[in-house]
Amino acid sequence: MFLIVGYIIILASALGTYSVHGSLAALWVPLEYIAIVGLTVGGFVAGNDIKIIKATVGALPGIFKGSKFTKALYVDLLAMLFEVLAKVRKEGLMSIENDVENPHDSPIFGKYPVLAKDHHVMEFITDYLRMMVGGNLNAIEIENLMDVEIETHHHEVEVPGHIMAKIADATPAFGIVVAVMGVVNVMGSVGEPPAVLGKMIGGALVGTFLGILISYGFVSPIATLLEQKAQEGSKIYQVIKVVLLASMSGYAPQVAVEFGRKVLFSKDRPTFGELEEELKARKGK
Repeated sequence: MFLIVGYIIILASALGTYSVHGSLAALWVPLEYIAIVGLTVGGFVAGNDIKIIKATVGALPGIFKGSKFTKALYVDLLAMLFEVLAKVRKEGLMSIENDVENPHDSPIFGKYPVLAKDHHVMEFITDYLRMMVGGNLNAIEIENLMDVEIETHHHEVEVPGHIMAKIADATPAFGIVVAVMGVVNVMGSVGEPPAVLGKMIGGALVGTFLGILISYGFVSPIATLLEQKAQEGSKIYQVIKVVLLASMSGYAPQVAVEFGRKVLFSKDRPTFGELEEELKARKGK
C-alpha cells in the first residue's frame, strides 16, 4: 500500500512540477521507454541463472502484502514452543517423537495453524527437536549447526533484494545508453531545422531522465522493501534457536520462552506480563 502511495508522490513531484513550465507531451517518447525497459530486463536475465530469476520474480508480490510476522504470530510461536517443552519436561523427550515425526497430525502443532502452514519454520523446529530426542549432539554442536542454517536461509532470502539493488544501479546507465543513441540520431540529422533538432535532442534527453527516475523512484524502493522483508523473515528462526538452546541448557520452559521473547524486535515483542497471561490462558484450554 505504502509503495503505491510513494509512487504516486514521486510521479506527482516529478511530473507535476515539470508540467508547470513544460509540456508533458515532450516526455512521451515510446521508443525510449521500450529501449530502457528492454535493456533493464535483458541485463537482469543475462546476469542471473534461472533459480535466481525465479526467486526474484517470486518475491515481488510479497512487497504488496503486509508483514505476517506480527506480535500475535510470535505469541503463538512462544506458546507453541512452551507447550512442546512443557510436555518434554513432564513426560520426557520421547513423548514428542510422534509430534516431531508427524507434525501435521500433532495435537500440539495443530493448535497453531498459521505456524503449521509455514513449511520452513516447522521443518526448522522439528529437525532440531528430532536431534534433541536423538541425544547425539550437545548444545554447542546444535547451536553451531543452527547458526549455519540461519545464515544460509538469510543469504537465500536476501538475494532478491540484492538483485533489485543491482538493477537499480544499472538503470541510469541504460538511460544514458538510450540518450547517446538519441544524440547519434540527432547528429545524423544536422541539416534539419532548429525546431526539429530541438525536439530530437529533447527526446534523447528523456532517456537519461527515465533511467534516473525509474532507478531511484521505482526500482530502488522495491530493493529496499525486499531487504526489509528478508531481515524480518530471519528473526523467527533466531527466536526458535534461543528457546531450544535454553531448554537444552536446563532452563524451565517458562524461562526458555523468555529468552526467545527478548530476541524479538521491540515492536513485535509482548511484555513479560502479556506473555505470562497468554501462557496461563492457553494452559487452561
